[in-house]
Amino acid sequence: MEALGVLVGLALLLGLVVAVLAVVGTVKAARAIATKVERHEANARRAVENVTLKAKTYTKPGPQGRISAVRLELRTSLDGTRQVLESGLVQDGQLGEALALLRRLDTHAAELDGELRLLEREPDPGRIAAKLPELRERADRITHSAETMRWAAQDRMHRFAADELSRLSQECESEAGALRHWDTSGGGTGSAAAAPGTGASSGASSGPGTAGGEAPRRAGLTDGKGARPSAEELLGLTDPLTRLADRLRKPSAGPTAG
Repeated sequence: MEALGVLVGLALLLGLVVAVLAVVGTVKAARAIATKVERHEANARRAVENVTLKAKTYTKPGPQGRISAVRLELRTSLDGTRQVLESGLVQDGQLGEALALLRRLDTHAAELDGELRLLEREPDPGRIAAKLPELRERADRITHSAETMRWAAQDRMHRFAADELSRLSQECESEAGALRHWDTSGGGTGSAAAAPGTGASSGASSGPGTAGGEAPRRAGLTDGKGARPSAEELLGLTDPLTRLADRLRKPSAGPTAG
């Protein structure tokens, strides 16, 4: 009975652990899905706002249109820099510091965008005319900082790509030289064969197949009669045919022998 109780307790404990793990996994999956949905929702909302701001720059002349243009320029600069840094972060981990600075810069840009949004709703044109130059100057500073990091990251990636291409070109040239090594070694062999030596070596070098300093040609399967195997050799009938020919060449003992 005690053993049965222990088994039941272990089974209950195992079931409890499985249930806890299932709950934890479900919560993590739900959080991941919620985060992804929020990210897509934020991107969609931002895209709609950008389209709206672009439309306002053309449809609302005056201070309202200028404010929309400043907000659109600010968003476009930050988004472009973020895309460049995030795309290059996979290959160059040093861009992570620049991405952290961009997040801090994005915080200031969000605050400035809020102020510009409030200024769009300001009914007093004098107030808009007084505040817009200051906000525009802050926006230019943020935009310039973002563009500086974006251009530096692009130059860095282009530089690394050019260096990698130069190294790859050198490796290809070295490999091409190694593949042509047979040409130089063949030239050395030919010059060594043409060098003057003893009479035996001279006679051997001037034998058939090496006249004119040409390397002896190896016989192939189908060139030359001497190199072509006969049908008897292929069928293994060489020895029986030879014995039959010897037997036919013997003089036959007959009446004409006397």
